[in-house]
Amino acid sequence: MKYITFKRKGGEQRAGWLDGDFVIDMYEASEGELPADLLAFIVKHEDYSSLIEKLNALENPLGKYPLSEVRLLAPIPRPVSIRDFYAFEDHVKTARARRGLEVVPEWYEFPVFYFTNHLAIKGPDDIISVPDQCQSLDYELEIACIIGKEGKDISAEDADSYIFGYCIMNDWSARDLQAKEMKVGLGPAKGKDFATSLGPAIITKDELEAYKKDGKYNITMKASVNGKLLSEGNFQQIYYSFNKMIERASAGVTLYPGEVIGSGTVGTGCILELGTETHRWLESGDKVELEITGLGSLVNTIK
Repeated sequence: MKYITFKRKGGEQRAGWLDGDFVIDMYEASEGELPADLLAFIVKHEDYSSLIEKLNALENPLGKYPLSEVRLLAPIPRPVSIRDFYAFEDHVKTARARRGLEVVPEWYEFPVFYFTNHLAIKGPDDIISVPDQCQSLDYELEIACIIGKEGKDISAEDADSYIFGYCIMNDWSARDLQAKEMKVGLGPAKGKDFATSLGPAIITKDELEAYKKDGKYNITMKASVNGKLLSEGNFQQIYYSFNKMIERASAGVTLYPGEVIGSGTVGTGCILELGTETHRWLESGDKVELEITGLGSLVNTIK
């Protein structure tokens, strides 16, 4: 399933799923049995599985609208939290080398993360405003998983059962603000505080089974600015799996449905890695597109 949050013109925000060139409003299709909010659905999605299967089999359910008539929002406009990890070795090596630094040995001991602003979520086609005093705006090409059930001290072996689905994530970065703050020993703070894009849909695990190879998803990750391909990697290059990330995140802490776990940036997946000799920092009017096999395309414009 490809779960979404959307709005019809003049209508309320609703949860649903994609069906080809149509969207299905889950609240209307179920005549009120399913919630109108995707986060509320995720909390109890296992209880709704048989109803979803029944509705998805209908040729013309209630609440079926052409995709062209709705506006897609971030699938979870207000997630419970966002932990963003640092799980691709190529990104860590290259980004640190750009600053004259080596990878610290501790990086290889366990996956690390920071919390970003879960109330500054952007969705498909949303405008990204450049923060005040920022002259070095960057995109970051990532995958996110969404936690589907409550758990604490989750083992890596069991972690997959806690994943509801996956989506594209753009961890926007004000590099100049980030660099200065992190010299103090904390951060990224205002370097990341202003926006994180999620979307266009949350793709459930069954939809991605065809891409599995050697236990990892063999899916291509690309980023383009104004139609020019800049970044290209593959999710198989990840050093720490989502299972390992969930194990780390849940150590001594309860994870709840609707929490978002970001993978960190794939190798070559940002201008910081590529260098401004390859492409300048982002400017007003730039259109940034992240495209990931099986997960779709997420486009935002800078203002």
